[in-house]
Amino acid sequence: MPEREKHQYLLKLQFLGFRYSGWQQQPGERTIEGMLRKTLRFVLPGRKVGLLGAGRTDARVSATDFAVQLNLPGPALASLEEVRVALDANLPPDIVVRSLQEVPEGFNAIRDATYKVYRYYFTFGEKPHPFCAPLLGYFPDSLDIGAMKQAALAFVGRHDFSAFITRPSAATLTHREVSAARIERNNDLTASFFPEDSYFFQVEGQGFGRYQVRNMMAALVALGRGVLTIGELVKSLQTGTPSGIAEIAPSSGLQLLETRFSGTVLNPV
Repeated sequence: MPEREKHQYLLKLQFLGFRYSGWQQQPGERTIEGMLRKTLRFVLPGRKVGLLGAGRTDARVSATDFAVQLNLPGPALASLEEVRVALDANLPPDIVVRSLQEVPEGFNAIRDATYKVYRYYFTFGEKPHPFCAPLLGYFPDSLDIGAMKQAALAFVGRHDFSAFITRPSAATLTHREVSAARIERNNDLTASFFPEDSYFFQVEGQGFGRYQVRNMMAALVALGRGVLTIGELVKSLQTGTPSGIAEIAPSSGLQLLETRFSGTVLNPV
């Protein structure tokens, strides 16, 4: 059987985004894509590699399950595990390679990503230890967590998220389906320097627009402060009109928790 002219692979990454200006490579900026490209040139010298991230992350946003498609012209990689180990060994310690697998011809990391889960970790009140800065969003005011929990449920379903997507273009999909949304006490992401009370806002769906999750979080914080009502939040979701929230939630509390793909072979550990 003749050798395929191009092979495609799915790479899963974990990274702490605090030092980076997001996923996408930008001139003069440290990015996850830029660091990965640099490492690939070292691990696979002389090979041309195309990269396609299954979406983008903002500056300082972290991920525990970020997906990257590798398009590799020429012969197949001899050992995926050896390449994975070599990449992991040469990337900086705040980027970890979880898995590497070959995927079928025609696979597209953006089109075939069918479900994403985000978490926004946060605390409020007394200012936390500075080591929390890369991991927790901080809001200095007192927040009504009970009201925020109730309001988070309003996001579930199909709504017009025009008011929650920053600078949408004419092609931006503003009517989107949120499968689940909730606020819970955080017992998953912990450290000795964490405050006694921290929480997370988790939201799940097929896809999200630019800054959408952070804007949703900002609306919940405004509601927790008492400057936004559930009625106003629901009206904004029904009509797409602005909710009156000017501030976006800080980026460092946001994590891409999971990326799922169509097909049973496209979901490595």
